[in-house]
Amino acid sequence: MDERALLLLGMLRAQSQHGYQINEFIERNLSRVTDMKKPTAYAILDRLARDGYVRVHSEQEGNRPPRKVYSITEQGERAFEELLRKTLARADRFFAPGDIGLMFLTQLPRPEAIALLEQRLADLDQQRASYERAPRHDYDLGARLAIERILLHLETERGWLTDAITMLRETPETEKKSVHARQQDA
Repeated sequence: MDERALLLLGMLRAQSQHGYQINEFIERNLSRVTDMKKPTAYAILDRLARDGYVRVHSEQEGNRPPRKVYSITEQGERAFEELLRKTLARADRFFAPGDIGLMFLTQLPRPEAIALLEQRLADLDQQRASYERAPRHDYDLGARLAIERILLHLETERGWLTDAITMLRETPETEKKSVHARQQDA
């Protein structure tokens, strides 16, 4: 199980919900901390049901088609608590999106590489501004901590990216050496 299962079990811990409610809540309230899409949420809910962590029943209101309602089981409660403890105690290996592209940065003309990193910096600034505009979660310490952590990562990434752009501008072209060239030297 992973953090996406933790999220779904945690939501069901609060109350039984149908899939649309779950997805709507994630999209409206949690899109800043997860990019889980509807098909992924349904696939995970189905897996959690198969494994006995979630119970599913159909519910029908008026003339509407029946819909699945998900509830957490006792086994799901235990799995949630175990997964929560593991998630909070574990420091995952960090892979930043874009690291692979950086490895091949010297394959592009220097001005183009700098321009692309400047685009990345502008995108990063937009993301940061979006998080800074997010409503403060003074009532929910956990949500506030998650947003503050993301903001700190974005600020750190911004500082690193600014330094990288400066380094590219100041480093003579002759010092560049591609990954391929270093492999051939070895």
